[in-house]
Amino acid sequence: MGLCICRDWILKKRDSVSSQRDLDNDHPRSTRDPQLESQLRRSLRIHRNAFRAMRSNAMLPEGDHVIDHLVLDTPNMIRTYLDFGTQLPPSMIRIHAFAETERGWIYVIKSMIKNIPIENPLGSAAILLLLDECPIPTKESVNKLTSRLNLKNSSIKSSKALIRHRNICVMLGSLAERLAGPNSIAILTPTVLKYLLSNLNTKNNPLIILFSLIALEKFAQTSENKLTIHKRIQSLPENPLLILEKWIDDPDYDRQQVGFCAQWSLDNIFIHEDRPFSYENVDRKNLNVLLNANDVSEYLKISPNGLIARCDSASFESVRCTFQVDEGIWYYEVTIITSGVMQIGFATKSSRFLNHEGHGIGDDEYSIAYDGCRQLIWHEAHPYQFKHGSWKQGDILGCLLDLVNLKIIFSLNGVAMPPVNHVFQNAVKGFFAGASLMSFQECIFNFGREPFKYPPSGINFKCFNDYANPTEEEKIIYPRFIILKNLHKSSLRDDCCTLCCENVADIMLLPCRHDGFCFKCANMLELCPMCRLCIDERVQQESAVAEEDDSNEAMNPEHNDTSTPIEQDLH
Repeated sequence: MGLCICRDWILKKRDSVSSQRDLDNDHPRSTRDPQLESQLRRSLRIHRNAFRAMRSNAMLPEGDHVIDHLVLDTPNMIRTYLDFGTQLPPSMIRIHAFAETERGWIYVIKSMIKNIPIENPLGSAAILLLLDECPIPTKESVNKLTSRLNLKNSSIKSSKALIRHRNICVMLGSLAERLAGPNSIAILTPTVLKYLLSNLNTKNNPLIILFSLIALEKFAQTSENKLTIHKRIQSLPENPLLILEKWIDDPDYDRQQVGFCAQWSLDNIFIHEDRPFSYENVDRKNLNVLLNANDVSEYLKISPNGLIARCDSASFESVRCTFQVDEGIWYYEVTIITSGVMQIGFATKSSRFLNHEGHGIGDDEYSIAYDGCRQLIWHEAHPYQFKHGSWKQGDILGCLLDLVNLKIIFSLNGVAMPPVNHVFQNAVKGFFAGASLMSFQECIFNFGREPFKYPPSGINFKCFNDYANPTEEEKIIYPRFIILKNLHKSSLRDDCCTLCCENVADIMLLPCRHDGFCFKCANMLELCPMCRLCIDERVQQESAVAEEDDSNEAMNPEHNDTSTPIEQDLH
């Protein structure tokens, strides 16, 4: 399950993993990694200290020291987090209370910049989550902070300087995302803009470049900032994004990420007039299955060839492929570009994804996923742990779906895990390959267009790519502004569904009575998208009755309700 920070942490139930039911009765329960056990005990000790400080109901003299420890421990907390309950974790309660004042907020940010390690794959996500949980700062507080950070000096001369500047860039991007509008404009001072643009120098560490670029993207979410940044880039002797875009095929995975983000920015945000869009140059020969760009939120980035997915937002973004399988044995592989939290596996059309609440692949009864960062398999939001090493950059995750024997086998670099079958209690066909990504994560899918690195031995499986037959138009991943422009040009029927814009909108939701949805979309909703009320019933509106003469309706008020119950909510 993705990081929805308003939920409980595994440390309060540190023995819950061992009490989980087995993945399969034929396999013995796995044991916890000793290194993970050590991390849990250390984290528990730190959080006990935090609770003692909280009970005193006062800021202790050693409060700063406690905050430093809690901030430093946050990446480990994310790794051991299994999302039980609904309470805030102790660390977040303590940090939030400390950051209520301007002095406390600035100290927390400076502590993150100083202490979050660069080698931890969850370090950047920890900064984003901590900032997201702290009180929203004023623009004056942010400007006071940036003035103290000496942003004019971006030279990297030591490992400490590398950590500091990486974390500053992550922090600036996170603040830009949270403070949209006038406050975002106010904190993009000439000093901040100069700092971020100077970091795009190819001589800098790729991670400094990457998070500077992401910060510029997030500042550009405000239109005035976008115009300011674009003009500044165009005024440079050479557009740095055009140079960095060439890194997309670099064998170094950090440089690959820079290349991907530079290309995505040039296609979607900082458009260069003389540069063709990336989708115009994609080789689509034998490209038959790709990620479904029409089935994702605006926060997920998909490459022009439809095979790379990346998330840089604070949400938990999900995506499915474009090809559904109903029978047989199927296999695909995923290259791990970032080694943080991702849940990769299989989902159906009935799967429900709630990106801002941390629910993705493996968090409902119709999907199952492997999370190699935390060494867990997820189904119905329940984690099942294996004694298996955490994945690393460049690792290959294999996903085998056996609809003949009703089992799923995940493998890492060719080493298979025990088969699982829980998802087949609720679905036996209609599966898609899919993944959910936490902040700053990226992976590459191979549905069989390229030879597999670790094909399952002794199994007669099928490749997704060999059986799909999309049109050439269906293979194109357009930049978002082109998609929006085409939507404005297209003529939509007055009675079309407000969600899919395809089917007839003839369903009303009760009790809120909001309508404008088709039968298919309404059945996928648990909450009304307009008022967020729980849906108790879905009723069909009969257009024939609605077209009756107004006078007849006035004379027969008991017949004015043209809705017919079609389904009771089963949840």
